[in-house]
Amino acid sequence: MIKIVLLCGGGMSTSVLMKRMQAEADNRGLKAEISAFGEGHLPKVIPFADVILLGPQIRFTFKRISEECGKNGIPVALIPHADYGMMDGKKVLALAEKLIEERTVR
Repeated sequence: MIKIVLLCGGGMSTSVLMKRMQAEADNRGLKAEISAFGEGHLPKVIPFADVILLGPQIRFTFKRISEECGKNGIPVALIPHADYGMMDGKKVLALAEKLIEERTVR
């Protein structure tokens, strides 16, 4: 099971994207647990995340979050603005899978 965490300002705006990503994973038979939280919950989610994706509205936190997650080997990426705006669960899920795969290959 892969565990994907989406972070945004308060956790609310990513909930629609989270549901679309989970639906895509379920349709493909991919065992995934996808959750959305506000950026302030980062310390609580690090222990169970395989990858953390940031909403465009908190892009200014990328460096700090990447450094904090890097200590634990967790990849972090910004969700592309267009994919976020379209709430494209398929593309964002593919981004998460790619980051997890790259981490595993290293």
